[in-house]
Amino acid sequence: MTEDVLSAVLRSVRIAGSLQFCVAAAGTWQTDATPRLGRGTGNPSPVVPFHVVAEGGCWLRIEGKEFNLEQGDVVAFPFGTGHAVGVGEDGMLIQPSADLPPKPWSDIPVVRYGNGPPSLRLLCGYINLDALNFEPLKQSLPCLIHVKAYADDAGPLLRSAVQQMIAEADSKEAGGQSVLERLTEIILIELLRHEILAQKISDRGLLSAMTDPVLGHCLAAIHGDPGKAWSVPTLAKASAVSRTILEERFQNVLATSPMRYVRDWRLYLASVALRGSKTPISRIALEAGYGTEAAFNRAFSKSFGQPPVRWRTMGKT
Repeated sequence: MTEDVLSAVLRSVRIAGSLQFCVAAAGTWQTDATPRLGRGTGNPSPVVPFHVVAEGGCWLRIEGKEFNLEQGDVVAFPFGTGHAVGVGEDGMLIQPSADLPPKPWSDIPVVRYGNGPPSLRLLCGYINLDALNFEPLKQSLPCLIHVKAYADDAGPLLRSAVQQMIAEADSKEAGGQSVLERLTEIILIELLRHEILAQKISDRGLLSAMTDPVLGHCLAAIHGDPGKAWSVPTLAKASAVSRTILEERFQNVLATSPMRYVRDWRLYLASVALRGSKTPISRIALEAGYGTEAAFNRAFSKSFGQPPVRWRTMGKT
């Protein structure tokens, strides 16, 4: 059931990955911890920064915690939470994003610091992740996803993608940017899969609901056929429980109702369709379960902070 729901969510994910630059640093240094991005809704493509340690090691500090990063480690920040990376203590303060050459870039720019051979090479980039507009998923993710791609339990696909990304960044061959974008997509999906499947089961949230014996069946039914004329009785039947038990499980684990979850998922799918297709808004409204375009406009605006027309326009800029 977990895989069914996870696959449905990942199938809907629209990703535009772009490797930004490489940091090659020697000696002791550190970046500042200024937050890069906000967590709020209303953005057609929420941006997720990530780092890949191509060579060497460094520390990462975020929200009062420190982690040691090694070669092959991948870290992503679903909400752009402020963080700092560095080597040693009391090193020079660097601002790689401010030291980048002006665009357009023919190759991946390398920002160098310190004297002598670099002790660390860090690939820095971002991912536009539509799935963060689905509130239940967003609320289930941590501010930091940290996976050791070279560890035994990381999986061969992630390990291979990271190795290939580093090789492509070093080769500077024609078409490398396109290859890197595809590799970025694979790495992000693997990070999400690792986070969902490896996270300890908690009492609340979408990740817990996926493995819940009652909610798992219900979510699989919803994601398997989101356009079906679902009702609480039909969802309860699909879950093999009473309406009362189903509604209680939704409130206790997801802090919502079954039908509101259906509505939120349909509106999220509508947000993806608005960006990724030229389908008329009236048809998208019907597919989302709304009898009129006006009713759809009101519901969409309430959930995403702007009307569908504006959402579609912003997604093209």
